[in-house]
Amino acid sequence: MTNHCYCGNNGSFAQCCEPLIRTAKKPLTPEQLMRSRYSAYSTGNAQYLLDTLAPEKRQLDEKAKIQQTIDSTKWIGLKIVSTEFDDSKPNQGSVEFVAFYQENGIQQLHECSRFIKQDSHWFYLDGEHLPPIKIGRNDRCFCNSGKKYKKCHGN
Repeated sequence: MTNHCYCGNNGSFAQCCEPLIRTAKKPLTPEQLMRSRYSAYSTGNAQYLLDTLAPEKRQLDEKAKIQQTIDSTKWIGLKIVSTEFDDSKPNQGSVEFVAFYQENGIQQLHECSRFIKQDSHWFYLDGEHLPPIKIGRNDRCFCNSGKKYKKCHGN
């Protein structure tokens, strides 16, 4: 199996998302922020998730809600469907993704997330939930095992 970050990119977590989560580097695009947030859920880093949520969206109990999601969910794969980010709107962007997780069986979160840039930092603003995607038996598995879905999580 190839070495992948939790977010599905080639390369290790230490090379990909960990520097962003440790705040040694800043995400440069909405997609980088989205991938690092997925990795933060996978590694249980509630503080990073709170810190990268748009300040105006934070509730008093936000960190507790994030921690509850972390504690009840095992994230097993991420698929980026599309990204929208261009120079004409440099302070906003969106990422459509499907995050696969285990909670009473395999589930998926299909969302188009919106991101904003404030004071040179990207933040998750909100997202629109979309219908689940269909996974073909011969598609590569979402967990990055390199196997076909039918030979991995699809059996």
